[in-house]
Amino acid sequence: MEKPETSNTAVPGSRLPAPGIYIHIPFCAAICNYCNFNRGLHDVGLRQRYVDALIVDIRSFADPSIQADTIFFGGGTPSLLAPSEVARIIQACRDSFDLSPDSEITIEANPESSTEEALNGFRAAGANRLSFGVQSFRDEELARLGRLHSSHTARQAVKTARAAGFDNLSLDLMMWLPGQRTAEWLTSVDALIDQQPDHASLYLLEIYPNAPLRDEMARAGWSVAPDEDAAEMYLEGLARLDRAGFEQYEISNVARPAARRSRHNLKYWQEGEWLGFGCGAHATFRGERWRTVSATGDYIDRISAGRDVRLDRRTLGTDERVEEALFMGLRLAEGLDLAAFHRRHGIDIWARYGPDLSTYVTAGLLRHEPGRRLALTRDGMLLANDVMTVFIGGTVR
Repeated sequence: MEKPETSNTAVPGSRLPAPGIYIHIPFCAAICNYCNFNRGLHDVGLRQRYVDALIVDIRSFADPSIQADTIFFGGGTPSLLAPSEVARIIQACRDSFDLSPDSEITIEANPESSTEEALNGFRAAGANRLSFGVQSFRDEELARLGRLHSSHTARQAVKTARAAGFDNLSLDLMMWLPGQRTAEWLTSVDALIDQQPDHASLYLLEIYPNAPLRDEMARAGWSVAPDEDAAEMYLEGLARLDRAGFEQYEISNVARPAARRSRHNLKYWQEGEWLGFGCGAHATFRGERWRTVSATGDYIDRISAGRDVRLDRRTLGTDERVEEALFMGLRLAEGLDLAAFHRRHGIDIWARYGPDLSTYVTAGLLRHEPGRRLALTRDGMLLANDVMTVFIGGTVR
């Protein structure tokens, strides 16, 4: 079979990243009061049926011409899977696609479900990267978020993961939590540094309109810190990570220098492609985008009946691809390579947007190296959405 061309035109002399594979696991032991992801309460029987359907779905898409180099188990709580189920899913991917021998295979995990047996099993199954949803190292904050683990549990999970052979470990933290002030946030940052992970993600808590946390905040009289405190949390947290030897490579992500950046997530930011399997998964592949049916039962039923689970399949337009490349590329600390962007898309970014962007350069929010690079400064990352409005609605000409 001939290998189809990818959706983007590669820069001469370079290759776009190999596609990735995203696997959605929708089960959680409890529903966090802030969460807006596609998830439901864990049921063993439903989980087993779901894994069977997932494997059928992956195999139905089999194409040996697809060369992939990452698998990412997201959720939900993928660490609720049995190691044998993780092994079956990974094997289905290996059987269906040309999976690189050095593929990055990530499992998102919660500390409370990361037992020694589970983590040893995941490592034996082929997973080589763990991403722990710690969120905070302060027990009172974890309780407010409805998390099931404690700070002690999180520290133990890190030790267990290292003992199981995971040498690529990421920890997530959330800032701007209800009632949280800068000093309390920095306590969690320092605790994260003490755990010596290889990667860390620092996220700003988003409180969605229908989130139970919003009502709990009103009843308890909790509030989030002022915007200027949130800015201080972000800047000082990153400064401490700098001093600890981490390198920021994206607005919310830092990594140890030795190739510990998330190879899978870089596909989202570097015009890459990925296939998505499981309920609610999204995919961008060979110039098309689609999503998978959201309801777990509906997904299983459709797979069992041999029906298509992919919805809203469409071809990406030129304008949309260019806008996304600008938005996502500017999230990276290294920003946009102006010459490469021009070769790939035929657009001189500064010639088109320079008059509007120059204000941000003067304000110290953007760094412009003429003909070479355009990147947000760290202060600019705090106002990234404002800067990126410059790119909205532009037409390709």
